Amino acid sequence: MSIVYIVSAPSGSGKSTLVNELFKMVQGLDFSISYTTRPPRGSEKNGKEYFFISQAEFETMIAEDEFLEHACVFGNYYGTARRFLRESQQRGHDLLLDIDVQGAAQVKKNLPAAVSIFILPPDRDKLEWRLRNRGLDSEAVIRRRLDTARREIENYSKYDYILVNNLLEQSADELKAIVLAERLKRSGTVSQPKEEALLLTAQACQLDRSRDRVLPILASFGAVPTRN
Repeated sequence: MSIVYIVSAPSGSGKSTLVNELFKMVQGLDFSISYTTRPPRGSEKNGKEYFFISQAEFETMIAEDEFLEHACVFGNYYGTARRFLRESQQRGHDLLLDIDVQGAAQVKKNLPAAVSIFILPPDRDKLEWRLRNRGLDSEAVIRRRLDTARREIENYSKYDYILVNNLLEQSADELKAIVLAERLKRSGTVSQPKEEALLLTAQACQLDRSRDRVLPILASFGAVPTRN
């Protein structure tokens, strides 16, 4: 049975960079490309970053129950097609979903065994700096993204693992450890020191061991954690 990994993060937290690094280090892992009704940005290409379709096409897919999850964000639909999970299972691969908090909740409801990972910025100031530095958004959009980030991180306790993306190399190693540790746990075979080290790194990112690191980040956003 394929493992489904859910990765969520506020916009600007470095999620895409970390996921790209993960795929360089881990084999047997497929990426689910989301469908969206928003127009492409910059150099984005259909079938690479997203599948860009019309609202009518998206709504037809909803009616035909083709989505594992879908949500409307900033007036545009985003969704994960069920076919990606079927195709990964046929290949004997695991599947990674890069989705928001709404989508993650839907997937966990439908697939309780899915492994959920929430990536946080070190604090609000760092996130704002990243949003401004990438030069993609207007002032109004940046403000909206920061407000959305505050609401999203309030849901951190609904995730299995918390990863604070401060140093890229360290965060990438932690993400890799989480993915490989889950494979080891489900295989039931942990014997090598290297494997035990992976488990320890992953355990340090588990929700119950991450709260002390998360609370100051929430405070920087003026956020109030949501109870499970």
